[in-house]
This record gives sequence, structure tokens and C-alpha cells, in this order.
Amino acid sequence: MKHLFTLLGSVILTLTSYAQEAKTVDKEKLFDLYQTQRYADAAQYLKGIYGEDVNDFKILSQMGYCFLMAGNNVEAEKFYSKAYTLQPKNLSILFSLGSINTKRGNTEKAKLYYGEIVAIDSNNFSVYKLLANLYRIPTDSLKLFYLLKANKINPAEGDVAVDLAGIYTTKQAYEKAYQILDIASKADSDNLILQKEKLPIANQLKRYTEVIAAGEKLLKDGDDAGVLKDVAKAYYYTKKYQKAIDLFKLLEKVAMQNEATLYYTALSYRALKNYQQAANYTKKTIEEAISPNTPSYYALLGLVYEENNQLSQANSAYKKGLQFNAAPNLYYRLAVFYDTKLKQSGNALKYYNLYLKSKPSVTDDKAELKFVKDRVAQLNLAD
Repeated sequence: MKHLFTLLGSVILTLTSYAQEAKTVDKEKLFDLYQTQRYADAAQYLKGIYGEDVNDFKILSQMGYCFLMAGNNVEAEKFYSKAYTLQPKNLSILFSLGSINTKRGNTEKAKLYYGEIVAIDSNNFSVYKLLANLYRIPTDSLKLFYLLKANKINPAEGDVAVDLAGIYTTKQAYEKAYQILDIASKADSDNLILQKEKLPIANQLKRYTEVIAAGEKLLKDGDDAGVLKDVAKAYYYTKKYQKAIDLFKLLEKVAMQNEATLYYTALSYRALKNYQQAANYTKKTIEEAISPNTPSYYALLGLVYEENNQLSQANSAYKKGLQFNAAPNLYYRLAVFYDTKLKQSGNALKYYNLYLKSKPSVTDDKAELKFVKDRVAQLNLAD
């Protein structure tokens, strides 16, 4: 009886194996689906033939690939996971599972899969690059570790060079950052991203001649705000002040100026003894440095002090805000403050009138306008 069951089992296995082999795929149809990038149709076609209870590594990998390319990460992971149980050290499967989990935000699982690849192939550039990208914070020590590993294996790869140089720049290790970008840019002389990334670092290292030569070449392909700024600064430091001004003004034309560019423009005019323009650009620098919201911040600070009965500090905060901008809400707060807290009707009337002259919004400040007009009339009668 025992031998009978053994023989029956053998026959069933043979029939099952034969049945699987009998499932034939129309290779021409599948190739056409691949060619036209209809991966979802290809996945469903294969699933229709083989079903879900597949135990063949090649078929599982193929189905996982089709679902992955179709954007169906749930189904892709299901088939790749089955393939993983059959061949847990297959690099292609590990990369696919790592990629799927990265896309789905499961970074810890992705790290585990990529970590298995490192254990199998410690000189795999791609896995170190992928691992580095999983660490979002630039200052993370593991991000630096993986970038260093990747860069050591392939120092010519641009993306890793840029990321690694960025970390060194943050640490103010400019010479290291420069060397990394220099090697990569020499290996890929047409990579404009590498050349642009190198300019501000070269400026930090006072390689001004290099910045000007490389930057002017880049500008022939079109104006770039970052390049314009770096080349202009290099011109300033080499005392070519008019050239610096000309480039800084190009930034103004496209509204890309900032506090630093305006400051250097002012310095350049001062060096040329054009004191009128130097003064104008110094004022522009100050205006650029001040947030348009600063008066509102002082209004809030004054209100907090007022509510805490710190009247002297409240008065100072409101008036400090007026130094940045004569905003209607600051005049209003000061008027009410003098009227209700300090009981100084003369000063209250002064600030109520200044509020009306500051042209508050007739729609947004409708209630305040009515109150102020009524209160001014009352105070005038009292006088």
C-alpha cells in the first residue's frame, strides 16, 4: 500500500509538471505587448496563462517585471517576493524589491534588501547610490558613508559627485568638494550641471580666473541666475567692477536679485566712486534684507506685550514696526493703545488720523474704519 501511494504521488507530480509545460505562451504576442509598452496587458496575459500559484523562478520574475513596469507595485512585490523565496541571493530580484519598497515609502524594508546586495557584492556602485538616496538629511553620517563608497567605485558618476560635494560644501570642506567635482567634470566635459556646481566652490577657493573662464562659456548657452551670480562675484574680486555690475543688473532684469547680489552691486559702485548709485544699491540691499512681513511681526509682538500689561515694551514694539513700514494696522494698534491703555487722547487722535491717511482697505478694514472715524469725531468734540 505504501508503494502504491508513493507511485501515485509520483504520477501526480509528473502530470502537474507536464501540465505546466503544456501552458504555452504566444511569444509573438508577448513581444508585441513589450514593444508597445503595454505592460499591464502583458502582466494580465501571463497571469491568465500561469495563474497565481506559480513556482517557476523565471515566470515569477517575468510577471513581477511586467507588473512593475505597469506601475502596479502591489502585484509586482507579490511575484518578486515569491521569486525571492526561491532565489534569495538573486541581485535582480533584490534590486526590484528594494525599488518597489522605496516607491511605496517603506524605506526600512528597502534598506534591508539593498543591505543584502552589499553583503553579496560589496563593490556594487548602484546599491551604494540607492542606499545614499534613502537618507534624506544631508548631514546623516550613513548618507556620507554610502556616497563615499559609491564615489570611490565610480568617481566619474555625476549625481553622486554632486551630492557628495554638496555635503562637503555644507561642512565648508571646499577643497574636497572641488576635487570631487573636478574629477567628475573632467570625465564628462559636456556635463553642464557639474560645471555649474563647481563655480560657487571655486569662488570660495578664490579660483576667480577659472570661474570667469568657465562661467562665461556656460553663459553662451543662455543666462543662468546661479552662473551670472558666480561670474559677477568673480569679476568683483578681480576688481573688474563694471563687468560685475553689468552681470548683477541682468539678474535684476529677471527679478532674480537677492540681498547678496545687491550688496555686491553697491560695493562695485563704491569701488568706482559712483557714490550715488552705491547709496541707491545699499538702500535696495537693506530693503531686500527686510521681510515684507516684519511690520506684522512687530504688531503681533506689541499686542502680546499689551495683553500681558507690559505697556512700555508694547509701545516700543509698535513704533519699531513703523520704522520698517508705515502699515495701517500698526497705526491702528498704536491709536487704540494710547486711547484705551495709556489714556492719552492727544496721541490717540494723532495715530487715528495717521491711520486714516495710510489708506487702509475700505473692504477688509471696513469695521476698523467706521470705528476710527466715529472715535475721531468724539475726540474732536471733546477738545
